[in-house]
Amino acid sequence: MRPDWKAGAGPGGPPQKPAPSSQRKPPARPSAAAAAIAVAAAEEERRLRQRNRLRLEEDKPAVERCLEELVFGDVENDEDALLRRLRGPRVQEHEDSGDSEVENEAKGNFPPQKKPVWVDEEDEDEEMVDMMNNRFRKDMMKNASESKLSKDNLKKRLKEEFQHAMGGVPAWAETTKRKTSSDDESEEDEDDLLQRTGNFISTSTSLPRGILKMKNCQHANAERPTVARISSVQFHPGAQIVMVAGLDNAVSLFQVDGKTNPKIQSIYLERFPIFKACFSANGEEVLATSTHSKVLYVYDMLAGKLIPVHQVRGLKEKIVRSFEVSPDGSFLLINGIAGYLHLLAMKTKELIGSMKINGRVAASTFSSDSKKVYASSGDGEVYVWDVNSRKCLNRFVDEGSLYGLSIATSRNGQYVACGSNCGVVNIYNQDSCLQETNPKPIKAIMNLVTGVTSLTFNPTTEILAIASEKMKEAVRLVHLPSCTVFSNFPVIKNKNISHVHTMDFSPRSGYFALGNEKARP
Repeated sequence: MRPDWKAGAGPGGPPQKPAPSSQRKPPARPSAAAAAIAVAAAEEERRLRQRNRLRLEEDKPAVERCLEELVFGDVENDEDALLRRLRGPRVQEHEDSGDSEVENEAKGNFPPQKKPVWVDEEDEDEEMVDMMNNRFRKDMMKNASESKLSKDNLKKRLKEEFQHAMGGVPAWAETTKRKTSSDDESEEDEDDLLQRTGNFISTSTSLPRGILKMKNCQHANAERPTVARISSVQFHPGAQIVMVAGLDNAVSLFQVDGKTNPKIQSIYLERFPIFKACFSANGEEVLATSTHSKVLYVYDMLAGKLIPVHQVRGLKEKIVRSFEVSPDGSFLLINGIAGYLHLLAMKTKELIGSMKINGRVAASTFSSDSKKVYASSGDGEVYVWDVNSRKCLNRFVDEGSLYGLSIATSRNGQYVACGSNCGVVNIYNQDSCLQETNPKPIKAIMNLVTGVTSLTFNPTTEILAIASEKMKEAVRLVHLPSCTVFSNFPVIKNKNISHVHTMDFSPRSGYFALGNEKARP
């Protein structure tokens, strides 16, 4: 094996030892032939560039060549000099910088920061603000040594005082706004919106106020007209059927289609002018009372049987007229004389118990959950009873009422409407009727001038229908929750409504029926 280097003697010195094998060989110097080839290639490239540049400049006008010389200088023979002039002088870089070559190259492309031409000595002198002689700034002093503060310190002190008074930095004063999840969601919604095309305007789910779109339909009892006054009209809770009953001793059922409304069935009750007729909560029965009888008729629609209830044990009323059915179908409430309210079981028609108010019972109704009873008295007072315990929960005076005539509750359990003899309808919040001894109405509707005898909420609690049987065309539709009256109902010029005695909305509020003395709902 040969050593890497041969031992030899230097000029005038001892012989050199061979270098250890761990040391690297010095790089070999390029030969003279390789250097000559590189110089020739560079010269050829420079010559080609020069020839191409001269070929391009032949087509340039003299004015353009003059402008280039003014801007870039006389650099015809040295393109590298032009590049150095455009880049500007490089900033000296520190050798120990950890930046990459690309970052260093980018830094070198920026020109050096220029020094100011001159400096005002007065700017360097910090101006002091007197704190003692200013009554607003004196309270901000922490000690006697702060009789004067610089403007920067005063700015910091004012900022501290503001943050102390506000309990921190308010959101509008933050310089860097933090991005919340809601912001992210809104941006995602915007991105999703911009990625789709089509109609972005959708109809509102709530009923707008002002104008109500409606049209007249064929009379519900067109196939069985009558000359007697209609006392009750009601839509079936589960089918497209409407019931019409009146003083002609008949209860008729019609199929609702808005065009012909064909008759399904008629039940005739001999010598029994109907004061009120009503569906049960499940729609399987029809209950009817008379103007001068204590008999309660129950018609079973599934079996087709008419069942008279002649006497209820414990009920000493001579005439049974006004009654209400609970929304859950469990109870039947009969308005008696001398201020009595009788609660019956709907299934067995047996008396559960009675409640007594002062004065005469003018009207009554159940709450939407069937757990409470609201009763309006002839003295203008409203009583709230608990159904299970039959105890009075609250009692208050209907504002401005001298004599109550009607009362109704909304399906969603939000409103209670009370109608009085003076034509005013007070709309209350149900919670205030339960908790306050003197609740204030949300709105008093004063569009009627005679006693309000009928009140009905639609199933979605967007409309309250109010009517008076004392005057023709005395019916209004109130928009909720704005408590404003629809201006286009009724159409006064038609005058086809006359005296309204009863009214009802269909289960989906698609139809609205009114019964009058002309026997046409």
